Amino acid sequence: MLFPRDDHDHVRAQAFRDFIGSRPFPCVGAKSAVAKGRMKIVVARDITSGWDDMRIYPALLAFIARYRRDPAIFQSFAVVFEGPGDLSEEQFEHHLWTRAQSLSDKDSWLGQPLDGRVNDDPGNPHFSLSFGGEGFFIVGLHPRASRPARRFSSPVLVFNLHAQFEQLRAEGRYETLRSSILKRDEALAGSINPMLARHGDSSEARQYSGRAVDASWECPFQGRAKEAVFDGR
Repeated sequence: MLFPRDDHDHVRAQAFRDFIGSRPFPCVGAKSAVAKGRMKIVVARDITSGWDDMRIYPALLAFIARYRRDPAIFQSFAVVFEGPGDLSEEQFEHHLWTRAQSLSDKDSWLGQPLDGRVNDDPGNPHFSLSFGGEGFFIVGLHPRASRPARRFSSPVLVFNLHAQFEQLRAEGRYETLRSSILKRDEALAGSINPMLARHGDSSEARQYSGRAVDASWECPFQGRAKEAVFDGR
């Protein structure tokens, strides 16, 4: 039986909400976003293609506008892709950064400012992606992820606002939340994620895909120092 597109998207979005809401899933911030209806989900076709980038990008800007009107804590923007479901960790990482580059280039071409609170050099310890003047940390999930918390039935990119991490720090809640997530993740996976680090200690770019990388790893992302050329995709 073929479902209409809207129904098809609803099923995929709900499957991701159910995954986040499941008891073992460790990130309590994401759980709160889903429980309070503050996780915006866009369903896209293929993470290896730029087909839906021009639909994802304006939806991301709309999410930013809503957040600025109501900067309540624990809000996220997620893109659930239909596939492919057989990407290796290296392949998923490649396509995560290709999508991030495409969206960043469109942001630059449209004259959106960089978030001055973060750095756009992926080698800098204060690096974050910037869209619509807001810094973002990406969490990637896909079927063949080595970490159980990152293992979903199709590729997903979750965009988390840098400003919310800073808000948690200012309220003295960050370390408690981080400790809770680490303990839950260790209980799920049997070990602590070796890639985790605090913002400002090392570049967060190493954490986005969920793949364990060594010191020689270089992020393929190019910041705004290189003028972006809009390719129409």
